[in-house]
Amino acid sequence: MMHVTGKTVVITGGCGGLGSEMGELLASNGANVYLLDLDETKGLALVHQYKDLPGKVSFMKMDITSPQEWEQAISRIVEEEGHLDVLVNNAGINIRKPIEEMSLEEWNTMMLVNVGSVFLGTKHVIPVMRKQGGGAIINTSSVCGLIGHRYTPEAYTTTKGAVTLLTKSIASRYAKDGIRCNSIHPSTVDTPLVQEMFKDPVKKQQRLDEVPLGRLAKSSDVANAVLYLASDEASFINGIALPVDGGVTCC
Repeated sequence: MMHVTGKTVVITGGCGGLGSEMGELLASNGANVYLLDLDETKGLALVHQYKDLPGKVSFMKMDITSPQEWEQAISRIVEEEGHLDVLVNNAGINIRKPIEEMSLEEWNTMMLVNVGSVFLGTKHVIPVMRKQGGGAIINTSSVCGLIGHRYTPEAYTTTKGAVTLLTKSIASRYAKDGIRCNSIHPSTVDTPLVQEMFKDPVKKQQRLDEVPLGRLAKSSDVANAVLYLASDEASFINGIALPVDGGVTCC
């Protein structure tokens, strides 16, 4: 069991397949988790679903691209809990168009959600973490934040590459304040959205063929990496880009 008991953890995109799995695992290990998402129906359902876990799970409806809503959310969480120990910048989108077909507006939307929300979340938790003597920031990037990926639109790899180096920049500057910042880099994760895409047998085989371990990542594989990086056991882990990819990035 990883030591996260009593930690206050904030997860953006907290109602999605990955975010909800992270929230459940962290709360199962005793963390008090805030799920930030626009999907209020799903958020309230998850709070009810997880009500008997050792840690408390709360939901906050939030636009993660809004500076004002970040200020309000962080202020409320600190008021309720007294501390904020872990931020998981997990939310992201993918407009699946190659660069030749993508509009500048679509490109900017990708940058705003996938990078801008990480910027805003990090910006607003650093003063809190500095004041309390430390904390951990975990950013969900992708294998596409480490390599160019021929099956993935250029805009997505650009945003995830930005998250990778933003992570390292934060790690190097704010370690003196006891703040650790790390990124995780999943390959294709077996989610309902991916299963829909895999109705095309060609696409399914393409993704399986690139993984040396011969299977897709599970949501639990990614959540376990987040649990470790959030825990006291990872207290000397800072600035890493951790692949959760079955070996995709080693080929």
